[in-house]
Parts: sequence; structure tokens; C-alpha cells
Amino acid sequence: MSHKFFDGRIYHKRFFPVEHSFKYKFFMLDIDLSDINSLKNTLFSTNKFNLFSFLSKDHFGQKKSFLDNVEYLLKAHNVEKSSRMHFVTLPRIINFVFNPISLLIINDENNKPSKLLAEVHNYNGGRVIYSLDLEEMKGNKYKGIVKKDMYVSPFFNRVGDYEFTFKYTENSMLIKIDLYENKNRVLCAYFNGNSLEFSSKNVLKLFFKHTFLTFFVVTRTIWQSLKLKRLGLVWKKPTKEDQIRRY
Repeated sequence: MSHKFFDGRIYHKRFFPVEHSFKYKFFMLDIDLSDINSLKNTLFSTNKFNLFSFLSKDHFGQKKSFLDNVEYLLKAHNVEKSSRMHFVTLPRIINFVFNPISLLIINDENNKPSKLLAEVHNYNGGRVIYSLDLEEMKGNKYKGIVKKDMYVSPFFNRVGDYEFTFKYTENSMLIKIDLYENKNRVLCAYFNGNSLEFSSKNVLKLFFKHTFLTFFVVTRTIWQSLKLKRLGLVWKKPTKEDQIRRY
């Protein structure tokens, strides 16, 4: 099968106005969209309940066919469709999920990442899609820069500049995001994981390792926010635009 899991860790470091960092275990699902019909096994289902599941309506649109939702999104962002596309996200675990970020990776005819559509959710019901052109760097890495346009953290401005660094191989994946405000780096966040075969055995392995992962994604963020508030940081509020799903 062409789908896989990446099992690893997430790391966050805040540089301004105070230094603060944390890390925790995390995993992501890599879906090969050219073979999406095979995205199922005994413990994993598409568009229905299972131990792990993937629901099309969680991303991009409301159609049952995820490929239809992807096609709609590509047209909305004037991106050419490719036969070599992957979608990296967190699946539902016992029907619950919160995805801070998911990535639609579009490869060119040489099977190299050329475009990235990043779907970012906040905790206020907001969602935005960032479209990035990727530039190939040394070490099989790719980089793209885009303007921030949504409230995410109560301690950062809703605008700024995101710098994405992306590295993808058969055995590992790195997603790194640096946030800049007024040309100063204020945050670094990255996920680094090693690949696992898409199988029922590994679904079970990941379930027992990350049973409460989606719940902890929310609670850990709230806990870290409260710790920062105790340090005296000013709590900022979202705008109305930050509380809707935008394409």
C-alpha cells in the first residue's frame, strides 16, 4: 500500500516576548490520493466509524468524495491538478479529532514537491488555507513563505509571516514552521517522524501509544496558554473573521 503513518514528536519554542518550549509525542497519516480507495483496513475506515477513521467533511468541503473536495480547493486557489498528490493529516481516533494543520502536497512531473496547500484550524472555529510555492533547498528540503492571516495563539498577532520547511522521504518526514513578526522570529514549531506501514497492526500500535492524542492536542495547548498568561503575556482576542471556515 502507498499510504503510511509517520510516528514522531512535535516541538514548539517561543522566542518572544518570553522564551518557552515544550514537546510531545505525535503521529500523522500520509494519504496517497492516487490510491485513496485503498485507505481502509480492519481497524481503519473512510467516512464511517472505526478505531481510526478519515472523514472527507473534515477537510476542504462537504462532499463525500474527498477527491471532489480537493479538486474544488485546487480550482479556488488556481493550482493545477497533479496525479502525484499526498494529504498529510491526523485521522479521527474513536471519531474525535482536532487538526491544527493538515498539508496537501502537490508533486511535479519529476515527483518533487512543488506546491503546498496548508489547512490551518484554530480553537475558535476558524479555518484558513495557505497556498505556498515550494523552492528546493539543499538536503532534499523545500521551503515556502506565506503571509499569516488568522488568529491562532492568544499571544501572537493575527498577522505575520510563516516560513515552511518541508522534507519528505520514504522513511521520514519533517514539517517545520517559523513565525516572524516584524522580521523577528517569534516561534518555531516542527514535527519530525519516521514512517510506519499502513496496516491494522500499526493502527493498533499507534492507538495504544497515542490513545488520548487528539484530546491532549487541545488540553496541552490550553495548559501551555495558561502557563504563558501567568508569565504576564497579554491575551489577545480573535476577530469575527477568525471564527469562520475560509478557503
